Amino acid sequence: MPNRCKAIIFDLDNTLIDFMKMKQLACRAAVDAMIRAGLKSDRKKALSLIFNLYDRYGYEYKEIFQALLREMTGSVDYGIVGAGIAAYRKTRESGLLVPYPKVRETLARLRKRGIRLAVVTDAPKIEAWIRLAAMGIQNEFDVVITYEDSKVKKPSTKPFLMALKKMKVRPEEAMVVGDSVTKDIEPGNKIGAVTVLAKYGEKKKNRKKFGNEKSARPSFQIKRFSDILKLV
Repeated sequence: MPNRCKAIIFDLDNTLIDFMKMKQLACRAAVDAMIRAGLKSDRKKALSLIFNLYDRYGYEYKEIFQALLREMTGSVDYGIVGAGIAAYRKTRESGLLVPYPKVRETLARLRKRGIRLAVVTDAPKIEAWIRLAAMGIQNEFDVVITYEDSKVKKPSTKPFLMALKKMKVRPEEAMVVGDSVTKDIEPGNKIGAVTVLAKYGEKKKNRKKFGNEKSARPSFQIKRFSDILKLV
């Protein structure tokens, strides 16, 4: 660790918020609604295809259900799409958007110690702020860098360097915390920050063996968000 950690940059989804749990439940509700509206498929097949499409287009892709119907039927029935979107939104807004355990308390303790806090995310600006507000932590961060701010996505180091510049902190005085080896740990290592892999949020299919790749090896790994307090 540096002599004193002055700032921590957090990823948003699957680091502060259990985004994948919300996504899975909302998509399940959407698929059930689309099947009731006339989609000829079983839930398992449609869900599998949705998440394959998310992997292809990104988890912020707004026309996922249109893409699903094109893949499955070759055309788009907007009656079915509308049913899916309505069910997805209803489920998403039903209180599922919550932080991981001890996030609020941990952030408050870090701020009390004088550590500056930032979020770097690939999410669109409005979506990022909606998620932060839904969790009640929108006022905990000194800086929030979204795709609209940096115009590039991770693993580019640009959004991380932008956050550090705004906080007036050198990379070696900072910590980067995230669930993705590729998008968080590698760029964090590249700029010379301390890196922390959030194991609790890491998707199994995206897990990467570190091997001898120094660029992919985190400085620390944590099993709970509150474990950050042990590192600063």
